[in-house]
Amino acid sequence: MRSRITVTAVAVLAVAAMAGCSSSKPTSTSPPTTPTAPTTPTTNTAPAVNSPSSGPSESGSGAASTAAFPVPTKPDKSYKLTFIEGVKGDPFYATMSCGIQSEAARLGATVNITGGGTWDASVQTPIVTSVTAQHPDAVLIAPNDTKAMIAPLKQMTDAGIKLVLVDTGLDDNSNAESFITSDNEAGGKLAADTLAGLIGGAGSVFVMNVQPGISTTDARAKGFAEEMAAKYPNVKVLDTQYNGDDPAKAASILTSELSAHPDLAGVFATNVQGAEGTATGLKQASKQGKVQVIGFDAGAQQIQDLQNGVVQGLIAQDPATIGVDGVDQAIAALSGQTVTPTIQTGLVALTKDNLAANAKYEYKTSC
Repeated sequence: MRSRITVTAVAVLAVAAMAGCSSSKPTSTSPPTTPTAPTTPTTNTAPAVNSPSSGPSESGSGAASTAAFPVPTKPDKSYKLTFIEGVKGDPFYATMSCGIQSEAARLGATVNITGGGTWDASVQTPIVTSVTAQHPDAVLIAPNDTKAMIAPLKQMTDAGIKLVLVDTGLDDNSNAESFITSDNEAGGKLAADTLAGLIGGAGSVFVMNVQPGISTTDARAKGFAEEMAAKYPNVKVLDTQYNGDDPAKAASILTSELSAHPDLAGVFATNVQGAEGTATGLKQASKQGKVQVIGFDAGAQQIQDLQNGVVQGLIAQDPATIGVDGVDQAIAALSGQTVTPTIQTGLVALTKDNLAANAKYEYKTSC
């Protein structure tokens, strides 16, 4: 069994942007140190803060990268895997799918990809039920709700299907072999530090979130709020707004917030759709550059908005590596090799200045 060495992939956003289980399983990797904002400007490169992550390869497949946990060797048997995306059409999950397909091919597995068109547990539940009936060897899934998806996924594991959670988790992850995600709370803290720096440590800001009950975006919002409260007393954090993963609704929310708070200084958008909608609302109000925006994720439209100065920073995840690590843990569980129950992948903070040097972190729409 070959091993991989930890690569640090959490990066701190440049200040220059101011002038974005069970007890029988092995012990998980240690959580990373919470990042802090840099005190000196950074350009062209993204300095690192410790995070247990395998990091993407140049091809985006992750297969050439290294990690702090054992990686399975190719088993004698060809296993059947299914990936249930959080929502179809999201570039984050499209990029994750590329990592999954690449690693499945390396390990001789086949993979089927499915998912619902909206982020909704009532949409995802019948998909899970259908996949359970098909009985693949293992399922990788981004659950749509921390509570509502527990029961249907327990039915899946009760049927003898190995379960790996990718990106989002559950309130009770004990039925899963492994949970692979970004360090979302640290990402929220990084967003707070950066946004506070952009607005001079004073002013009103709000969080553009998706909906309650999503482990990743809840953690981002938590990290953001805690960091603001602890370090920036002159920043007023307004009530969190929820857009239901709908960019049009996010744009409408932004318009309403501008009307209610004409002095709005900044926005933290917790995912692709929220960031895109926030940017649209700012453009419609001719407020781009006047309201500072930090977004999560790095879809094509978000990259364009960063380049055009509509948003000032993006905290990009590493979905391809989440996919690679998810396949590795599924195959390890199926073939009796070592399973790592918890893995946190890294984050890279993108600015207009360092984007060219970190282009491999831009999300894809296809492989």
